[in-house]
Amino acid sequence: MPFVYILTNKSNTLYVGSTKDLKTRIRQHSRINNSHFTNKYHINKLIYFKEFDTVKEAVFTEKKIKGWTRKKKIALIKTINPEFSEILR
Repeated sequence: MPFVYILTNKSNTLYVGSTKDLKTRIRQHSRINNSHFTNKYHINKLIYFKEFDTVKEAVFTEKKIKGWTRKKKIALIKTINPEFSEILR
């Protein structure tokens, strides 16, 4: 099933993404040898995710959330994770 997810780091930088395999994607973000934004800023702590029925819905929602203000993203995260605790490792 497809997911939208939000990751963070010690500095509370937010990263929004979508994937069909959440566990694998989180592991990919944690790899030190890639050169992506998430690696550069050590963004690998999953703090939010939502499952969707279709990839199209997940990608649409990802793009919508990316356009939101930081304040609105934080409000979304707090709906399921008010403490910003790591959800999955």
